[in-house]
Amino acid sequence: MKSLLLLTLTFFFFSSCFEKKEMSSINPENWSKRRIDISSRDSLEYGKSYLSVYSQIYSMSEHKTHNLTVMVSLRNTSDMDTIYLLKAEYFDTHGVPVRTYFNNSIFLAPMETTEIIIDEHDISGGTGSNFLIEWKIPMGCPEPLFEGIMNSTMGQQGLSFTTQSKRIE
Repeated sequence: MKSLLLLTLTFFFFSSCFEKKEMSSINPENWSKRRIDISSRDSLEYGKSYLSVYSQIYSMSEHKTHNLTVMVSLRNTSDMDTIYLLKAEYFDTHGVPVRTYFNNSIFLAPMETTEIIIDEHDISGGTGSNFLIEWKIPMGCPEPLFEGIMNSTMGQQGLSFTTQSKRIE
C-alpha cells in the first residue's frame, strides 16, 4: 500500500513539473461567439490598419534576443456604434503570414475591447512581427484603436512598452 501511495505521489509530482504551454490565443471559440454577417450593411466605411508588435527584441547585441509576451488590444472607441472587424492576420519579420486569428466578421459593441495574446514562448513572429487588421465602421463613427502591449518579467526586473496602429487604407 505504501509503495502504491509513493508511486502515485511521484507521478503527480513529475506531471506537475510539465507545464502545458499555450502558444497564442487562437482558440476559434473566442471568435465564433462574436461572428456576425454584415453583408447587408453596405454603407459601412472600410479601413485597414498596420500594427507593429515584437515577440522578440535584441538584447546586448544582434546575436542575443529576449522573448516578450504580446497583447494586441482591439478597441471600439465609439460610445454609440458597434464596429466590425473583418480579419486579423499576423506576419513575421520577413512579411510571411504566421496565422490568421479570425477571417470572418466579428463585432465589438460600443466601448468594448477584446484581445489577442501571443505567448512569450511563441517566437514565430520574431523581432519585426506585425498585424494587418481589416475593419468596417458606420459613417461618422470614430476609427477603432489597435494597440500592441509587449512585456516580460524575470526575477525583479520587468520590461514593457506599447505600439499603436496606423491606418494604411
